[in-house]
Amino acid sequence: MKIHLKRINETVLFEACNARGHTVRIEGSRSIGGTDSAPSPTEFLIMSHASCTAIDVIELLKKMRQPLIHLEIEAEAQRAENEVPHVFRTIHLHYKIYGEVADEKAGKAISMSIEKYCTVSKMIDHVAKITHSYEILKAENL
Repeated sequence: MKIHLKRINETVLFEACNARGHTVRIEGSRSIGGTDSAPSPTEFLIMSHASCTAIDVIELLKKMRQPLIHLEIEAEAQRAENEVPHVFRTIHLHYKIYGEVADEKAGKAISMSIEKYCTVSKMIDHVAKITHSYEILKAENL
């Protein structure tokens, strides 16, 4: 995996590009010169975590032959305030599963993702406590 990162202004705004040509902007916080024009590196980490587990959950539910219509995840993370670096201490993922998915299958897919398959989860679970919850919603509630 290769990533190219370059500074694109005089403060802390960067552009990152992968080998396939996909580009994102990343910015430091206002306290160090950012302007809130892009997510921070730590926000991208939480976005990566949510999307990594979402991919797993979708694939696992598909293998379980569950009729998933749509998936959303709300993530909330708390960082260590009085330590440097300010590592994540807790991350909570709340899954909104749309479709006639069996409750036990949803719970199993989520647990399997977080505990076994999600690469991002496994990279951060030794420093942050990862918890989750979920709800199953009717597709017409979209």
